[in-house]
Amino acid sequence: MAVLKEGSKAPAFKAVDQNGESISLADFKGKKVILYFYPKDDTPGCTAQACNLRDNNSAIIKKGFQIIGVSTDDVKSHKKFETKYELPFPLVSDSDKKIVDKYNLWGEKKFMGRTYMGTTRTTFLIDETGKIVKIIAKPDTANHTEEILEAWKEVK
Repeated sequence: MAVLKEGSKAPAFKAVDQNGESISLADFKGKKVILYFYPKDDTPGCTAQACNLRDNNSAIIKKGFQIIGVSTDDVKSHKKFETKYELPFPLVSDSDKKIVDKYNLWGEKKFMGRTYMGTTRTTFLIDETGKIVKIIAKPDTANHTEEILEAWKEVK
């Protein structure tokens, strides 16, 4: 699959969230979406990112955005993560890796001298028509909301 670029249509998906509810990108047509992909529930960087989005959720909602988190963890892991950190947005389970494949985010990673396969942390800002207007590669997990709001100003 070709690498996604700003201006291209966001690939459609349908999966389940931490509550076992069906969720698809089409459910958010007409809304601005922050679709953020992260490697693993309850790890330091992923927790910092999720909590930064949680702590700024009201400001994000005021700007008209809906947040959706995606990782390859299962529904049970997502539910535990959501409950532990009181996350107010859906966490999509992509345990079959279909969504990360569509977004070209599954690949080789290196950490502490070890090579392994995993999800590349990336955030897509999607407009009301379903078009990717900004891609934030390697987001700053502790300041992700600021990055998102600044990036959105650039595209407007």
